[in-house]
Amino acid sequence: MTSPPQSTSSSPGPQAAAVQAHLRRAARAGVAPWLHGEIARRMAQRLAIVKTTPAVVIDWWSAQGGGAAALRAQYPRAQVEAVEPNEGLVRRSARAALAPWWSPRRWTRPAMPVWREADAPRDGRAQLLWSNMMLHWSADPALQFTQWRDAVAVDGFVMFSCFGPDTLRELRPLYRRLGWAEPGHAFIDMHDLGDAMVQVGFADPVMDMEQLTLTWADAAAALAELRTLGGNAGVQRHAGLRTPRWRARLLAELDTALAGPDGRLRLSFEIIYGHAFRPPPRVRVAAETRVSVEALRSLARAGSKPASKS
Repeated sequence: MTSPPQSTSSSPGPQAAAVQAHLRRAARAGVAPWLHGEIARRMAQRLAIVKTTPAVVIDWWSAQGGGAAALRAQYPRAQVEAVEPNEGLVRRSARAALAPWWSPRRWTRPAMPVWREADAPRDGRAQLLWSNMMLHWSADPALQFTQWRDAVAVDGFVMFSCFGPDTLRELRPLYRRLGWAEPGHAFIDMHDLGDAMVQVGFADPVMDMEQLTLTWADAAAALAELRTLGGNAGVQRHAGLRTPRWRARLLAELDTALAGPDGRLRLSFEIIYGHAFRPPPRVRVAAETRVSVEALRSLARAGSKPASKS
């Protein structure tokens, strides 16, 4: 039995209302962000560590993760199930999973199950749970890991990616200089995530990270792409709508502060990758064992008898 998970970080996580607003926008978007698709491609290259071929794969927040095609290509015979955070994304996942009307697969294979997060399977039947670029939206990753543990079979794998603390590091000094609140909520360090996985019962977590730099022609293009990634979900963000004057100043500041030698704007993204497996449950050993006097006498008598000849 594992102890109740403790909070993964003392820093404030994303504000629930802001996360829900982002997910409503995502349901209307129709496609996953380009960056998510690129990270899914890179994460799929790591599936070689999974030595068994899973019969059931859970794709957590599939529509925004952008990895469904990679999973189907890697495991064409597996039953892939999607878990989504709202009804709009459930419908988006279901539409994306449909084969063309003329494809035999549409008529010979059952439709991919799509679950609301609140109803996600917790019966431990998945041999692989995949979650691409979702975990940084969780207010408590330790509780998220507990959900994942309950969904995965013994010896099954969890594999995930998310933003790390150095993501958008160039924006923080700019916002401080202008007297504005932080541009986003705090992302959690990979070592804390690994510790949380062990705490809830996963074994042998392996954490890795890489730094990516994205560039844009101007600030307007950069903001448009950042909007697809979610925007500011920090609890300290401005409570109301910003004015056109504020936006114009932000664009001007970004064009100046983020320009590289070639004139293109640059922002850093720290991508964390993690995987671990669910081990068999450990048998609890009591701190104290009681043996009756009669049992000890029986053991002593048995030990004092001479061995019989064969």
